[in-house]
Amino acid sequence: MTERALRLGTRRSKLAMAQSGHVAEAVRQATGRSVELVEITTYGDTSREHLAQIGGTGVFVAALRDALLDGEVDFAVHSLKDLPTAQHPELVLAAIPKREDPRDVLIAGEGLSLDRLPAGARVGTGSPRRMAQLHAYARSHGLDLTCVPIRGNVDTRVGYVRKGELDAVVLAAAGLNRIGGTEELLGGLSAEHLPVDSVLPAPGQGALAVECLASNSDLVAALAALDDPQTRAAVTAERSLLAALEAGCSAPVGALADILADGPGHGQVVTEMRLRGVVGTTDGSTLVQLSTTGPVPTSYDEAAALGRELAAEMLAKGAAGLMGERAL
Repeated sequence: MTERALRLGTRRSKLAMAQSGHVAEAVRQATGRSVELVEITTYGDTSREHLAQIGGTGVFVAALRDALLDGEVDFAVHSLKDLPTAQHPELVLAAIPKREDPRDVLIAGEGLSLDRLPAGARVGTGSPRRMAQLHAYARSHGLDLTCVPIRGNVDTRVGYVRKGELDAVVLAAAGLNRIGGTEELLGGLSAEHLPVDSVLPAPGQGALAVECLASNSDLVAALAALDDPQTRAAVTAERSLLAALEAGCSAPVGALADILADGPGHGQVVTEMRLRGVVGTTDGSTLVQLSTTGPVPTSYDEAAALGRELAAEMLAKGAAGLMGERAL
């Protein structure tokens, strides 16, 4: 008797469907079982309010988790940066596949970049983290720009620039890469990858989370084939920083853990992990930006400790006062 298809729960957006499609194919190859996508509408998809007002990016996760708990789907795929830092007691992050590019991308008119935007430029982003760092960058480089809160899928956001309603928008590079067809989407517009030294990404940005019931041990074991240990260590450190700051996923917090290697080219030896964190006021007037380096974590506890250590240093420098309402 053939095993029934595994049901993968996904949001309905073009990006979510593309991400889930990649994971479905990897699961088919790893398990030999067929996978069907089950589209779930979340409150975050239907509400037109700004994310910060409706509980941050966690609103995209609740409906998928409900479908898992109700047995409507066998596993779900989330953008890791949307997941609350507290793990659900009945669910497990069975796999965190290899991370895509974690950087942000500025989409602007042809030939334009962040440093060449016109005076008074209006830059669209719904992210307090991006606003804080873009405004801080503008202040320190003598630029005059205003961040405008926006929502919508990738096509909608790019459309604001194409129609001239905004001078630029900021998107996650990973999303653009995953949906593909970016040449057609961006035809005639400029895309500039923002260096992480200027704009740190959201904790977990560029990574996906594959979640299922902790009690389904066979599926947990099968999905583990998709896990990338270096990505898991990095995002664990980043999310531990976010949790220790007691900040929600829509707080103005950026974090990136990267692996530092010894020696150029192939044969380089991975020696250390560097974790960078930033917290700022959305007007960019104050930023607390610090980093720490330690041995590459070999366990969840070691990765989490790196995040807590940096959070403690940032709190000592006044980070708590920059985040507005802290998510307790």
